[in-house]
Amino acid sequence: MRHDNGGDLLVTVLRELGIDTVFGIVSVHNLPLVEAVDRELRFVPVRHEASAADAYGRARGTLGCALTSTGTGAGNAAGSLIEALSAGSSVLHITGQVESEFLGSGRGFIHETKDQLGMLTAVSAYARSVPDAARAGSILREAARAALASPGGPASVEWPIDLQYAAQTDEPEDHAGPAPLTPGAEELAAAGALLASARRPLIWAGGGANTARGELAALLEATGAGLITSNSGRGSVPEDHEQVIGNFATTPAVRALLADADVLLTIGTHFRSNETADYTLGLPGAHIQIDVDAASIGRVHPATHALHADAAEALTGLLPHAVPAEPGWTDRIGAVRTEVRAILHDNIGPQAAICDAIRAALPREAVVARDVTIPSSSWGNRLLEMYDPRDNVFPRGGGIGQGLGMGIGAALARPDAPTVVIAGDGGLAVHLGELLTLAQERPRLTLIVFNDGGYGVLRNMQDRHSERRSGVDLTTPDFALLAQACGLPYARIGAEEDAARVIGEAVASDGPTLVEVDLDSLGPMKNPFTPPVRIPGQ
Repeated sequence: MRHDNGGDLLVTVLRELGIDTVFGIVSVHNLPLVEAVDRELRFVPVRHEASAADAYGRARGTLGCALTSTGTGAGNAAGSLIEALSAGSSVLHITGQVESEFLGSGRGFIHETKDQLGMLTAVSAYARSVPDAARAGSILREAARAALASPGGPASVEWPIDLQYAAQTDEPEDHAGPAPLTPGAEELAAAGALLASARRPLIWAGGGANTARGELAALLEATGAGLITSNSGRGSVPEDHEQVIGNFATTPAVRALLADADVLLTIGTHFRSNETADYTLGLPGAHIQIDVDAASIGRVHPATHALHADAAEALTGLLPHAVPAEPGWTDRIGAVRTEVRAILHDNIGPQAAICDAIRAALPREAVVARDVTIPSSSWGNRLLEMYDPRDNVFPRGGGIGQGLGMGIGAALARPDAPTVVIAGDGGLAVHLGELLTLAQERPRLTLIVFNDGGYGVLRNMQDRHSERRSGVDLTTPDFALLAQACGLPYARIGAEEDAARVIGEAVASDGPTLVEVDLDSLGPMKNPFTPPVRIPGQ
């Protein structure tokens, strides 16, 4: 098959992949690609090469696509590629490159950077350069397969501009995924025997459990176990299920459960530092670990039985070995579930009214995107219920400022459902230009900005451990005027009684709204939030 240029080829491949929306910034070094996508599909001109494509894929449970320029443009995308790599998100990143004739010459060709492919290799699960017009299609499809593979991640393709303009020869390929990875029979039998012996079982679900929701729910109910989740595993079983404890592993009540549990089954979790109190969390010694990534098994916590397999395959194999927990264990799990939520709800003081208002305003299927900010880290990642992993969008790598871009990507992926973004004034300022993308595309997105005049998390750390503040108190805009300048509706929450009305009206609208939460007026939490990070010597 012949295509007039690389843009026409790209559109063909994207249609094969079921992608109808692409995010990026136009450049002299990606112009043929942008023009074709804009003509045939949907091109969203974001204001920074970060986050939106990743969240588009997460919210749809598929692949996101980003187009960037070479050099600085590809460098700007590096932060979002690191995030996608950390999260295992499926992202196809296509960046320009200087003309083949000048590639690597170091003569200062516009937008040229030293070893761009090396940079992309460092922050991607897959990276390759298009060498000629005959192989571009096969490389794009190979990159897509790599991005969609387990455990997944971003795949980057750099494409010299002269080869983008060239006529392309290509043959379509089958996009069928790899066969499921099944556990070994001997190890499965041994793990099943341990599970059958459990009288006080607990299950810990990470992001790897999100592809096995039905199997996980069946095992949970067959055993009567409690389900702890990492942030990534939230919604793998809907969080209103009475056996779902959730992302509360380091709380005193759940630590006590872990101490009394006799078997722990973990699924696709990496036991990240901030979810294990910097790896000090005590876990049961009898441990069945399921992970599609062999390198993850036993890396943090020793595994009695390792099942290197897809979660659905391993859980299906374990289900026949499930036996009910001892009397009283499941009741205790329910009591702990209620206790940890009540304590957190009380501790966050007036912000509890906002948490409650968000959940009340949103339908059951709706995206909640969160930036790294105090409301997200304290209650958005725990107390605000999630019912589907695709609704749970947040930067797993911990990078500040990505929340709004991710929310835009998710909202455009799911136009029939509302999206809420939780951001802080400091994080929003990192990518303030995305307000213009929000105003231009006008998705059903409510941006809730918690304004405390700076980086509140770091401010609280310094107030607790230092004698002075450094770099945490910031000038913030007048958000009402900022919204007006961007053509966005604006509302303000300055008291608990404002929350339900303001958030309800914003979520019910058919376009974007900027909601400012004035934290000085709203009032403080009962206890200032500090992140679960140890400071040496403290």
